[in-house]
Amino acid sequence: MKDAAPQAIHLSDYTPPAYLVDAVELSFRLHPTATRVGARIRFRPNPAHPAPGDLRLDGEGLELLAAAIDGEPLTATPDVGGLTIPAELLPQGAFEWTCEVQIAPESNTALEGLYMSNGMYCTQCEAEGFRKITFYPDRPDVMAPFTVRIGSDLPVLMSNGNPVDAGWTEWHDPHPKPSYLFALVAGDLVTHRDRFTTRSGREVALNIWVRPGDEGRCAFAMDALKRSMRWDEEVYGREYDLDIFNIVAVDDFNMGAMENKGLNIFNSKYVLAAPETATDADFERIEAIIAHEYFHNWTGNRITCRDWFQLSLKEGLTVFRDQQFSGDMRSHAVKRIHDVLTLRARQFREDDGPLAHPVRPASYVEINNFYTATVYEKGAELIRMLHLMVGPESYAAALDLFFDRHDGQACTIEDWLKVFEDATGRDLSQFARWYAQAGTPRVRVAEDWDGATYTLTLRQHTPPTPGQPEKAPVPIPVSVGLLAADGREIAATRVLELNEAEQSFAFEGLAERPVPSILRGFSAPVIVERDSSAEERALLLAHDTDPFNRFEAGRALARDVLTRMITEEATPGPDYLDALGRMARDGGLDPAFRALALGLPSQDNMAQSLHDTGVVPDPGAIHAARERLTQAIAGHLEPVLGTLFEQMAVPGPFSPSAKAAGCRALRLAALRLLARVDGGARATTLFASADNMTEQLGALSALIEIGAGDAAAAEFYRQWGDDRLVLDKWFMLQIVHAAPERAVAMARALTQHPDFDWRNPNRFRAVIGALPANAAGFHDPSGAGYRLVADWLLHLDPLNPQTAARMSTAFETWRRYGPQRQALIRAELERIRDTPGLSRDMGEMVGRMLE
Repeated sequence: MKDAAPQAIHLSDYTPPAYLVDAVELSFRLHPTATRVGARIRFRPNPAHPAPGDLRLDGEGLELLAAAIDGEPLTATPDVGGLTIPAELLPQGAFEWTCEVQIAPESNTALEGLYMSNGMYCTQCEAEGFRKITFYPDRPDVMAPFTVRIGSDLPVLMSNGNPVDAGWTEWHDPHPKPSYLFALVAGDLVTHRDRFTTRSGREVALNIWVRPGDEGRCAFAMDALKRSMRWDEEVYGREYDLDIFNIVAVDDFNMGAMENKGLNIFNSKYVLAAPETATDADFERIEAIIAHEYFHNWTGNRITCRDWFQLSLKEGLTVFRDQQFSGDMRSHAVKRIHDVLTLRARQFREDDGPLAHPVRPASYVEINNFYTATVYEKGAELIRMLHLMVGPESYAAALDLFFDRHDGQACTIEDWLKVFEDATGRDLSQFARWYAQAGTPRVRVAEDWDGATYTLTLRQHTPPTPGQPEKAPVPIPVSVGLLAADGREIAATRVLELNEAEQSFAFEGLAERPVPSILRGFSAPVIVERDSSAEERALLLAHDTDPFNRFEAGRALARDVLTRMITEEATPGPDYLDALGRMARDGGLDPAFRALALGLPSQDNMAQSLHDTGVVPDPGAIHAARERLTQAIAGHLEPVLGTLFEQMAVPGPFSPSAKAAGCRALRLAALRLLARVDGGARATTLFASADNMTEQLGALSALIEIGAGDAAAAEFYRQWGDDRLVLDKWFMLQIVHAAPERAVAMARALTQHPDFDWRNPNRFRAVIGALPANAAGFHDPSGAGYRLVADWLLHLDPLNPQTAARMSTAFETWRRYGPQRQALIRAELERIRDTPGLSRDMGEMVGRMLE
């Protein structure tokens, strides 16, 4: 008989915890296979709960050795999800629960709770990993100060808060926190040390802990941390609140990083960086993720979420904060383009498929499946819209009120919106729909010109999504500017608030019919539907004062050209190629912007665009059209590309600065095009001579793309085969940039490589996660790509269900393809679904995709 389906948890069923916790004391005697965990927890009935009743403690995989209440031994039998202490065994009022359990960190392959990575003990407790350490009400609205004692002969022992003794065997965190923020690390580690002086004059010790040999690659991460701390003081008025801040780099980690109070644990790829081993993209991601996790100290730790349905309260807000920081550190224009490209690539496709869900979901089976682009990236867009609609000063006042009112609390989206209402006087009840409705709104634009007044009529509609066939209008801020036919701006940016299903907005006193620049800065996470000519888009590409819309115009031109090439067998005309050349030669534009503008819409973006217009996308045809257009651009722009390749060489020692990185980005964009006309001659030379990973890897990518990379890839492995993080790049590049007909065979061959450690999440993602990124290869008509990915997801699922389930999203867009591909993907999804012993994580994801 098949196991009963796991039951969904619903937001509407929330009840306050029956008991609150005043203090937690934990003791650990570490052992790979027999770690003993002692817990002493002071409980009291929650006055907000009508009838506290039984004490329910969550627990998974724990061997209970002893238990007592107020010192009286207790006989208790755990069930599959924890332990229930009947109300009749509990004292009236406050009481103390003690227990001792035994766990085996060495065999914890799920990497949740307490586990081991290369001999180091570490934890990951978000969302529900603490229940794998000891019995506890493992929910975010139970907050308490923690004291932790660690017994081990390892040289470095750490937990949250401040050290109590010189040997760091005892730690105390005075700030109440939920159990998901608990952390412990023990191992043979070395540190990169620094100090930071807060604006109030307190000295904070800073440490980045790494494996011996990695300490030389921590300087950039430390600098990013200090800049983050200073920025949060200056921009948000938030000062760090402990005496010490520790970061630990871990090789085996399911996510990017974790904001545990005072003891951040990071995937090592987001800490370690040196010019010869890290790319500019690595440096930028490290800066952003260091900032993101530090900013959680206030937006996530000091103020946390009441329940996991409120996850975007901490994640959406903190993503917006790290985007602001990155813009201040680098280029706001380029950062905004990158963020929107990511949003469209990850979140828009999520909103358009079977995995669509609101920013605040109404239910879930496994919360790990809702750490999604919708919760994070779309959640950040909602904060950005609030910022735009109320203005910077009112936004700052609302945030100050949020921190003052809710410090030390577990909050809801309603709490968040209420502070904005109280600070600004605005009614945000309609805005709350953004949190409750799934799907990407469409805004259809109609225009009227009477010789003096230009009128825009905007109509909004959100397509049906699973469980939500009908959608109500949401407030949409649409930033609009107007240009004259010669490119002059004749109306500066104006924010139109679309609150109804249809509204009209007039621009009066104009001398000529304008060209509109709509949704400047991507002012809302919507899709604009408007018919426009190639001439109009070329004008915007050449003259728009809004950088995002200038980029958008060029991208729309490229998409139109590719669409005609695919559906009409057209050839790219000189208008687009000339417009691209003018942009590439414009020395007044940021090199990083020009590098982005030289790129083409991704294969996935083109597939979605064709699907939206009623055309069944053929990944092979999309790839072939992109290749032909790339070749045409390279041939047409060869002289200017050659000049750019030489001009953008950055002299002197390597710098990870935004300016230097932008020059390298434009140089490599030119190189990848030039490789199509020079046979890879320049790329071969740069690969051999590059003194930094950005250029060496860029040259290797260019060679692989033209089918001339085998020798360089072999040399790259000989050079970097002992560096685990660089080797991840080597695995990934060979699949992502392979010709489609080689992609599946290359991925299969690399799974047999002796360095393919499939248990390591980074390495698994570098190979199995790379194949879907090669869309034409993954969607090979034979179905071989689908089978390979499904085989490996089933292989990983019993050991690490969280990582396996997240990577199953490779199949989420399956319904937009033709009947043959749909049948092949459906067969793989059903094979996964029907596998005995499938994890709850994977079962929920596949079930939603098949519904």
